[in-house]
Amino acid sequence: MNFKIPNQLILMTDEHTRKVLGCYGNKIIKTPNIDNLARQGTLFESAYTNVPICVPSRASFATGDYAHRSHHWDNATPYFGSPPSWGSKLQKAGITVGSIGKLHYRNSDDDVGLDFQKIPMHVVDGTGDVLGCVREPLPKRWKALSMAEKIGPGETDYNVYDRQVAAETIEWLAENGKQRKPWVLFVSMVAPHFPLIAPQEFYDLYDKLGLMPTKPREFPEHPWHHAMRNCQIMDNFTPERTRVALASYYGLVTFIDDLIGQILEAVEQNGLSGNTQIIYTSDHGDNIGERDFWGKSNFYEESVGVPCIIKGPGIPIGKISRTPVSLIDFYPTLLKTAGIKPGAKPGASLVDLANVNDDFDRLVFSEYHAMGSKTGAFMIRKGPWKLIYYVSMKPQLFNLSEDPEELRDLGVDPEFRDIRSKLERELRLICDPELIDAKAKADQTAIIEANGGIEAVVAKGGFGATPPPGVSAEYMVRK
Repeated sequence: MNFKIPNQLILMTDEHTRKVLGCYGNKIIKTPNIDNLARQGTLFESAYTNVPICVPSRASFATGDYAHRSHHWDNATPYFGSPPSWGSKLQKAGITVGSIGKLHYRNSDDDVGLDFQKIPMHVVDGTGDVLGCVREPLPKRWKALSMAEKIGPGETDYNVYDRQVAAETIEWLAENGKQRKPWVLFVSMVAPHFPLIAPQEFYDLYDKLGLMPTKPREFPEHPWHHAMRNCQIMDNFTPERTRVALASYYGLVTFIDDLIGQILEAVEQNGLSGNTQIIYTSDHGDNIGERDFWGKSNFYEESVGVPCIIKGPGIPIGKISRTPVSLIDFYPTLLKTAGIKPGAKPGASLVDLANVNDDFDRLVFSEYHAMGSKTGAFMIRKGPWKLIYYVSMKPQLFNLSEDPEELRDLGVDPEFRDIRSKLERELRLICDPELIDAKAKADQTAIIEANGGIEAVVAKGGFGATPPPGVSAEYMVRK
């Protein structure tokens, strides 16, 4: 065992779009602690989730591979230890590895490569959101209406839980941070995930800003998004509710930044900063009202884009990398930092990427097969181009250099036919979209049947957000 390798602290939040961070250019948000982390390390300006929804995103993060390869399709296919996680590899090397907070795996009993799980948050009843498996036809998810109703200043179970996660982390660092052998600690909080209710002091920072401008809906709307909108019912947002919801989202981001600041201070106070690699990211983004969408579940930058900041020994200070990265890159990052070969995985170490010239043309892949998706959807980002391929529907294409707000869809423009064909060939080197779509739907049908069939699943309804430990899920069938 090489005891000179650094400790590793992974800080993950839930549903934090990188567009709402000061270090990513947002002039309104107050995030001094995360911004300072970026100044002390390297920020990747184009970081992505590999699945823009919680459970399969976290499975991909754990395994370092694309979710379709391990059949983690949606919020009813949680990670349960197969294939082995980066934690399993670290354990075998004798490194202490544990988690504090949200995991969103199947349960606390599976061998997922963690020596300990403190106050873990897992999927409801070890099963998760079975309603999200119903895709033919798509059901009405009435619980989504609560996104416009549970907003504003106040306290939620999530706020309480996030404070507990931060407190447990600070305590663990004080008691275990200076142990003789290196450790890897995965800390995961929930904010700014909905409900968009922020503690009063943080909400007040943004309450007087007025209605922030948001992008209008596509016109005409892509049929995939139209189907999503008819499933995820969010038509009760008014301009005033949008204002309050955005103030709350911003408040939650500052709330989580404050907790992260407390954790980073504990790293300093315990003399750990010189030999600890720290990474900040999120499992996916949030649409934050753009195009009248909230939550995640599509491939617009707000939803699929995440923050990614790394600081530590050997990491360039104050660097902004233009190399596109994604959550699968964490697997080789954590292992190579610990002196372990990651094996045949599609990702690359963020440490390595931070220390070489930017590769603007590096390919990033993301996919979606979960709630509200009429058909499988796949994203390829390479250079300035983003292709979104929908099985049996027309594609979308955006030039992110010329059109960073994604207002001009080039998906059927004949002038860009060659670009679309080239990117589709890149996609098909990763997977066959039609075969993957069929496999996902077959697996989801089996899950539905195991839970009583479509009628029973739809009759039970959906519960929206997974509750923290000790809190029951609230199902809604119809408003």
